[in-house]
Amino acid sequence: MPQSLPSIPQKDRGAKLSQDPHLVRDEREKVLEVAIGREVRGYRRQKGMTVSDLAQVTGLSIGMLSKIENGNTSPSLTTLQTLAHALSVPLTAFFRRFEEHREAVHTKAGEGVEIERAGTRAGHQYNLLGHIGANASGVMVEPYLITLSTESDIFPTFQHGGIETIYMLEGELGYRHSDQLYHLCPGDTLFFDADAPHGPEILKKLPARYLSIITYPQNT
Repeated sequence: MPQSLPSIPQKDRGAKLSQDPHLVRDEREKVLEVAIGREVRGYRRQKGMTVSDLAQVTGLSIGMLSKIENGNTSPSLTTLQTLAHALSVPLTAFFRRFEEHREAVHTKAGEGVEIERAGTRAGHQYNLLGHIGANASGVMVEPYLITLSTESDIFPTFQHGGIETIYMLEGELGYRHSDQLYHLCPGDTLFFDADAPHGPEILKKLPARYLSIITYPQNT
């Protein structure tokens, strides 16, 4: 007979959590010293080194290294250069996350930029939902909302670099990828190598709408 879960004591019911689950980072993490300390600790752990190991290699005391990693002191450039050499990383690596600019694009309903792609037909609408330029990850992402409202005589397949993800929102399609044909219904996902010929081949139920998210390296 399965055991029942222990009941919550009356005094603990309705108690508030001591931590905020929505808290992303506290104010101290915005400080340069804390950002540097996190990078030093991260690279040290990647090397499989303890604080004691790093102290022996650099000649810095364990206490000083602990202060640096916890963001409690502002290390000199000479100290950072010593750490960079010991961890085999460029000096600028310690400042990377502090200097990174994080972007977000909010596109309101109906405000996506309508564009034309090769093979676009009347009744086939492509809306680019957002675009973020060059970033540290080296990856470009293009999200589209595609609406097919009328049939066409011929719908050519697409072929381009990168990886594509399709999420079906409305209608039904027979979607071609290479030599396979997939029946897509609302809620279905198709994830594929976009270098193979692909595209909606059979328009089973219109209107059809789906999200298409294409990712590819910046240099393609």
